[in-house]
Amino acid sequence: MSDNSVLVGMSGGVDSSVAAYLLQQQGFAVTGATMKLFDNEAVGEELESTCCSLSDVEDARRVAYRLGIPHYVFNFSEEFQHKVMDHFAQCYACGLTPNPCIDCNRYMKFERMLRRARELGIWYAATGHYARRAWDGERWLLKKGLDPEKDQSYFLYHLTQPWLEHFLLPLGDLTKPQVREIAEEQGFVNARKRDSQDICFVPDGDYGAFLDRYTGQKSEPGQYVNAAGEVLGTHKGHTHYTIGQRKGLELAMGHRVYVTGKDVGKNMVYIGENEDLFSSSLTANDLNLIACDGIPAPIRCTAKIRHSRYEAPATVEQTGEDTIAVWFDQPQRAIAPGQAVVLYDGDTVIGGGTICPPEKK
Repeated sequence: MSDNSVLVGMSGGVDSSVAAYLLQQQGFAVTGATMKLFDNEAVGEELESTCCSLSDVEDARRVAYRLGIPHYVFNFSEEFQHKVMDHFAQCYACGLTPNPCIDCNRYMKFERMLRRARELGIWYAATGHYARRAWDGERWLLKKGLDPEKDQSYFLYHLTQPWLEHFLLPLGDLTKPQVREIAEEQGFVNARKRDSQDICFVPDGDYGAFLDRYTGQKSEPGQYVNAAGEVLGTHKGHTHYTIGQRKGLELAMGHRVYVTGKDVGKNMVYIGENEDLFSSSLTANDLNLIACDGIPAPIRCTAKIRHSRYEAPATVEQTGEDTIAVWFDQPQRAIAPGQAVVLYDGDTVIGGGTICPPEKK
């Protein structure tokens, strides 16, 4: 097994293509790999997603040919369905708002890719994520990508020390325009290809309709209620809604109202005002720490409750082997159970976990 060999996950997009090129320029023996993660039959309808299509495979293959590197296509669709899609459906059925991109990175693009690299006698694996890894003399660290508009460290908080040791992130020091410029200079067919959807198997964003198709179980209508328990109307089924949602409620209230909570057992969706969405604390489980082995005493850091939000100053205490409590300096809007909270010390990822539902009062 050569320690300069690397298996690069090539999705057919520009980022992973440039990642393969940069590693080749750095002297690595590069092998390209495209993962087929799902079939349209599993999703329940024909999609024009930018992930896993035949054109994506062909784009990746054409870039690999131009670079003169081997290229494989790995069918991981069965594992993807079990680890990502089934988990997504189960979480929504329980009233949570999961992030399947995190699960995909965790189980497919890292765990499964590294395992396949080992099977092929390849030392490293790599992706086109905008994040960086660094060695501090004692352990591997995960750091933000230098481009704040493209930083994807939030999605990678589940990386472990063994994974970081054998995973390369060549785009962490670049911006998206720089990546596209490199692709154009190299004549890559996908230099101007649009970015893929965040959730590849639900490109239209209609999670409720997807779940109806995927599970074969039609959503049961239920009641909208306010905090006082007054019935406001009828909803399409709790899986169609998430915390903070405003659009698609079909409620004539005379002013903007939002989803503030759900009672899955009673199939009720709670409706309230914008100010009802703010909370000063959360708890999380499924904890993974990267920058340290544990948090023996409360620490000051910043915390991010979704990819699209900036971090907020907070105090964090580890309350168990697998759990943390987070108190924010300022209340945060629409903390959604099932999403990830990721902790930062400057540009270094401390770790993160899955946000738990609030305790019922």
